Amino acid sequence: MKYMMLINGVPGDDGNAEGCTPADWMAYDKDVRDAGILVSGESLADLVTATTVKVDGEGRRTVTDGPFAESREVVGGFYVIDVPDLDAALDWAARCPGARGSGSVVVRPVADFGA
Repeated sequence: MKYMMLINGVPGDDGNAEGCTPADWMAYDKDVRDAGILVSGESLADLVTATTVKVDGEGRRTVTDGPFAESREVVGGFYVIDVPDLDAALDWAARCPGARGSGSVVVRPVADFGA
């Protein structure tokens, strides 16, 4: 089953949660690839490059710089993994450097509309 792991962090931490180094990310990425469970994954560009689009009931769009103004966390990247069950997905999420300190990893099943 496919699961998306959304990696959340605090604005300004640049993916370097407490005790987390770029080498930690590289090691985790290698582990996911070597395990053969990686479907896709990307790190997102800096928060200042974000743009939010909203469309009202009459089809008018509003475009603003950045994500939600009240957000205390930002999505820094994601992995989509293919593992047998939720328990396995949670184990991989717990190993993710983004889950350390003030970060978190949200795990959600990927909808399979073909099933």
